[in-house]
Amino acid sequence: MSDAPAAFAVYGAPPPALADVPAGAPQLSPLSPGSTAQEPLDDASLDEIVMLAPAGTLERRYAIAQALRALKPEGRLLVMAPKDRGGTRLAGDLTLLGASFGETAKRHHRICQVARPADLAAVSATIADGAPRLDPDLGLWTQPGVFSWDRVDLGTALLIEALPPLSGRGADLGCGLGLLARKVLASKDVTDLALVDIDRRAIEAVRRNVDDPRVTVHWADLRGVEPALADLNFVVMNPPFHDAGAEDRALGAVFIRRAAGMLKKGGVCWLVANRHLPYEKTLAEHFSHVTPRGEGGGYKVYEARK
Repeated sequence: MSDAPAAFAVYGAPPPALADVPAGAPQLSPLSPGSTAQEPLDDASLDEIVMLAPAGTLERRYAIAQALRALKPEGRLLVMAPKDRGGTRLAGDLTLLGASFGETAKRHHRICQVARPADLAAVSATIADGAPRLDPDLGLWTQPGVFSWDRVDLGTALLIEALPPLSGRGADLGCGLGLLARKVLASKDVTDLALVDIDRRAIEAVRRNVDDPRVTVHWADLRGVEPALADLNFVVMNPPFHDAGAEDRALGAVFIRRAAGMLKKGGVCWLVANRHLPYEKTLAEHFSHVTPRGEGGGYKVYEARK
């Protein structure tokens, strides 16, 4: 019997009431800046993985398949999800992957204890289905799980249409695949553009999609203190309003506050948001002039000047 310490990992933030995660277990979620990517993990290298599975079908199956690939033959995957955000589909996902499992329910979650399948053909096929790819319609590198990964988001399209040529130093907060960045960089008067996103997959894609010496890329959660950008001339953004699949309007307010903190006096923030989101009060608190610049398809665009 080997005396080597057991190798654990965690994906996402499983509720402490449903799973024990060993202290120091490496994080595998692409939505945790600084985390370890699943893809480079050696086959059959981990004893146990605890996962709060993503809600999206392709993204969830890909993450589970990568976990099963990295699991030792005698290892264990404990995977769970809220019933209304993928939990009711876990059993079907695992059956598709050829894995044997036991299923329980607790605190509105489905919880499965899973063994690594002996035949990994379905696991390999599922990894291929969820892998990065060049989308011929978008003309962009993308991956399931990234925001608007297989289409142009209507809000982003509205903001692109409304944006005037910009100049100086700026940032794209929540840059995604880089659609807004491409529009901004079409202006030769832009000297520097910082691209910021919480999603490692978006960061990897945007490095391929936006090849420009004026660009710097930051994998960061704007709810923290990074990146330390200041004295910018402009910020563009289509801020998220979901966290782990649940609506969180506070996220947009965070983006607005961070944008205001990054801008110099007289700097401008261009923002698009769903029409129902009440960002006007937060914009008025942090900017001296807020002007509606467009509306359509359930979205609204604002120009806010500091």
